[in-house]
Amino acid sequence: MFIRVFLLMVSICFASAAAQLPKVRIANDGRTFVTDDGKPFVPFGVNYYRPGTGWAPQIWKTFDAEATRKDFARMKELGINCVRVFLTYHSMHSEPGELNTNGIAKFDQFLDIAENAGIYVHPAGPEFWEGPPNWRPVALEDERTLNHTCEFWKKFAARYRNRHVIFAYDLKNEPSINWNNEIVVRRWNDWLKKKYVTPQSLNLAWRVTNNIAFGKIPAPKPNDALRNPELLDYQHFREDIADEWTSHQVAAIKSADPDALTTVGCLQTTVPSRYWESIADFTGFVPKRQARYLDFLEIHFYPSEGGGYEYQTHAGELANLAYLEGIVREVAKVGKPVVMAEFGWYGGKEKPKFDHGAHPLGTEEQQAQFLKHEIETSAGFVVGWLNWGLYDHPGAGDCSELTGLLGVDGHVKEWGKTFHELSSRYTGTIIPPKKIGPRPDLDWDACITSSGATDKFRKAYRERFLAEHK
Repeated sequence: MFIRVFLLMVSICFASAAAQLPKVRIANDGRTFVTDDGKPFVPFGVNYYRPGTGWAPQIWKTFDAEATRKDFARMKELGINCVRVFLTYHSMHSEPGELNTNGIAKFDQFLDIAENAGIYVHPAGPEFWEGPPNWRPVALEDERTLNHTCEFWKKFAARYRNRHVIFAYDLKNEPSINWNNEIVVRRWNDWLKKKYVTPQSLNLAWRVTNNIAFGKIPAPKPNDALRNPELLDYQHFREDIADEWTSHQVAAIKSADPDALTTVGCLQTTVPSRYWESIADFTGFVPKRQARYLDFLEIHFYPSEGGGYEYQTHAGELANLAYLEGIVREVAKVGKPVVMAEFGWYGGKEKPKFDHGAHPLGTEEQQAQFLKHEIETSAGFVVGWLNWGLYDHPGAGDCSELTGLLGVDGHVKEWGKTFHELSSRYTGTIIPPKKIGPRPDLDWDACITSSGATDKFRKAYRERFLAEHK
């Protein structure tokens, strides 16, 4: 009996050891990833949520371990090796700086399921998907919020210090420094006083004659004014807040787990080459500044050149691919690994309902072709890709309705099949740097103060791109 128990314990230990994934690190080249066993690692996967759980998805409120286990088995079949998943305030961080034991228990299960499937997990910092925390206000610009979040990360990173199944921590999904609120205006005045010391110095710098008093200076309006000194100051002030926000959280994580990889899932307007409404769309998170604190960089991309892309013309596709290349090229200049942590576009058997039904039918084949071209265009600047969604999500109200590798009924879409082929091509390889012809350089100070400057840049960039893609 003793021997049988002993052998059982040994077998359990070996099984546990076999399930442990190797740690992912930055490779010696500084621009790709490698595992501890010396193999190149290319994050190739999805952002994970399940259909039928509301929108935004109630990932942890409705957590179903068995359904999740089946999803991971399907993901493995599709060539997925990394899953980005959103933590939420309600389930993980409802009290200041504390871990919610119920939510953490579910996340523990999630990690076990992922590791047994041989898939890495990429947690993204707490979101409002399941509701706000019990403490408010919650704002990027608020020092108290930042302190609470740092305490959360210390505890979270300490708990999972030895779980190599965690690929990296994403501090937050698509953060952006607010353009104008009470907290921002207060900090704006403090920033100006620290920089200029006297109102006279500020008047001289801004080339104004009216008497400006510190403490009463409002946020400027986000109107186009090329290289306007007040707007430039304001955008640089927002960049400083973003740097403080990132550096403090990274320090908190590293204090608990020095080997943890950190990043931020940045919206595409963090590279100011196109705005949707105004220069306020610029997020404040500048890649070359953020790279001082982060182990690698992440960028998100959805086709919006000429409005939401509708598969109508080849010229429209090329314009969006040029727009994409301009963004990822700019991020890759920093010299650290770049992951496209969200990308995708719609495709299905019916006309989409999102944007109030404004878009025409996009077939599964068109979706697969376009997204394949996105990966091929970005490869070399980017060394990892995470599709937006495993499943289509009909209740989403945005393009998530039809971005999945799988239909809501679970059938493998054409994009899922193409994704699998691309996974076989890229995973486990060293993706060499992209070689392209000459391109115009982005003038940051011009583009963060004028959408006209961004339009001029994209036009010039597109012309160069098209010269190589006739």
